[in-house]
Amino acid sequence: MSVLVQKYGGSSVADASCIHNAAQRAIAARQAGKRVVVVVSAMGDETDRLIDLARQVAPNPSKREMDQLLATGEQVSIALMAMAIHHAGHEATSLTGGQIGLKTDPSFGRARIRQITQRQRLEALLDRGQIVIVAGFQGVDEDFNITTLGRGGSDTTAVALAAALSAERCEIYTDVEGIYTADPRIVPDARRLAEITYDEMLELAALGAQVMHGRSIELASNYNVDLHVRSSFSDGPGTLIVKETRDMEGIVVRGAALRKNLARIALLGAPAGPAVAARVFAEVAAAALVVDDIIQNLHSGDGTMNLSFTVDAADIAAAREAAQRLARELGFRAAEIDQDVAKVSIVGVGMRSHTGVAARMFEALHRAGILIENISTSEIVVGCIIRREDGERALRAVHEAFGLGDAPADPARS
Repeated sequence: MSVLVQKYGGSSVADASCIHNAAQRAIAARQAGKRVVVVVSAMGDETDRLIDLARQVAPNPSKREMDQLLATGEQVSIALMAMAIHHAGHEATSLTGGQIGLKTDPSFGRARIRQITQRQRLEALLDRGQIVIVAGFQGVDEDFNITTLGRGGSDTTAVALAAALSAERCEIYTDVEGIYTADPRIVPDARRLAEITYDEMLELAALGAQVMHGRSIELASNYNVDLHVRSSFSDGPGTLIVKETRDMEGIVVRGAALRKNLARIALLGAPAGPAVAARVFAEVAAAALVVDDIIQNLHSGDGTMNLSFTVDAADIAAAREAAQRLARELGFRAAEIDQDVAKVSIVGVGMRSHTGVAARMFEALHRAGILIENISTSEIVVGCIIRREDGERALRAVHEAFGLGDAPADPARS
């Protein structure tokens, strides 16, 4: 029998009724002849509640102790899910990340998976007809400290298990019907996509789409794990995430995304030299900051340079500390921080074979009266840094400009 991995997000296990609903889906898959592994997140807003509680106790809590605390949310969920399956007359066993041997590096709060060592234990439970319930988002490092994988890390847990167990597919259950051309809460005519490529989904996740954890898409692509994003509350078809779609060139832009919570760090007026950027970004990496756009400007008149980059707003404290230290050590005139920027982007593998895409996006933003402060491009992405207050209007403008709300032509009939 093939293995099926199902992952249920926080909204899908938010209360007892939701847990029973998810349990019934897992049972139905087991009765259909699958060996079923279920990965669950913490219930509803439990992670946010725990973070708030920690900050009431200590404004700047230890990262290790935060991981100890936050991992408890998933442990509640796995026990309740197993109880629901038992109540329905079926066998289930709940396991933490440590109990399945999910080993990570020691980066508290954003650990990366190294291996899953207890695959034989999982296989034995599945062979006995058990539904295995695994706590997402967590693992242990080589010293058996509990670590967490970062927000959305349960997706990564599910994909890692699907890869380790050579699963038939990995189903990601959430509170939406699938992947949309844009956030439907901002763009009312956003359309559900029947399918999307790994590359496109990875970019959309990195650029602000919140349906899936970006690292999970990367892992799925590396190990050829078939992904199916579906709603927990309906039987709709959802969205398939695949290596290639039937319309690789037919659809130029697949979707648009908005990343609201960005901050820009600007290091101004340093003596120009080849080692400056290397030194700056070595410090940034040492601070565990994930950098988005980078701009370097050389001023030939006075022999100085400016260097700016964007980071997630949640990292602003660490970024400010690093920027001020670098300004002192490297002789920058000033370090400026702008916390009111956002990034609107379009994504599509069809851009590789079409011209004029960027111009069309810029024109749409111009017509909407939105100032572009910085532009970044790749083979399948065009992104613009703008004012945060313009973000939602910008997303709607580019979504309309590329007709993303319109039903696409069927490539099988073209």
